[in-house]
Amino acid sequence: MAAPTGVTVRRLTAGALPAAAEGLGALLADAVDDGASVGFLAPLTIDRAAAYWSGLAPALADGTVTVWTAHADNGGGNNGKRHADDDGTRTGTGTGSSGTSSGGRVIGTVQLRSETSPNGTHRAEVAKLLVHRDARGRGVARLLLTAAEECARDAGRTLLLLDTQTGSAAEHLYRSAGWTPVGTVPDYAADPAGVLRPTTFFRKTLGGPAGSD
Repeated sequence: MAAPTGVTVRRLTAGALPAAAEGLGALLADAVDDGASVGFLAPLTIDRAAAYWSGLAPALADGTVTVWTAHADNGGGNNGKRHADDDGTRTGTGTGSSGTSSGGRVIGTVQLRSETSPNGTHRAEVAKLLVHRDARGRGVARLLLTAAEECARDAGRTLLLLDTQTGSAAEHLYRSAGWTPVGTVPDYAADPAGVLRPTTFFRKTLGGPAGSD
């Protein structure tokens, strides 16, 4: 599938997080308002959501959590290429109240959570794959998922895990991207309205880093 035109995916660093937190908070609040089961109950304020992202700074700094953000480019001039600048930024990182920056409005995000236990360093978890309601249907979620998978593969992680609310749109994405359902747990987590919903768990086995053959 071709990369969506006018979308840039950037890897976020702890240093860039303070400027990005408000835009990410608006994205998370939008997901919860739309009914996504992502660990929060409605109503979720942008300030509270931004505080969640700010709390990830230590994990971003030590590398146990990696975060990518997808941006709608100003002018849409990069033809959907992904950028991976060393500091996680482009020219300017200020994020205004609308969640915009010089790199464009934040329209999506994903996390890769690396297992740190001695017997689990071969695996990681994909979490908080979010796309703003007005940016869906453009391939942004798949672009973010691919970024997380490629990073895990390059880091030598061979097993990825994730979970999603059973019957959600995300479930179709994961199946189409080669993820294997492991099982479903009834009443695993509450949706934003507080109603318990089933959750389906998925796994994906990765090969070696690109070019390792």
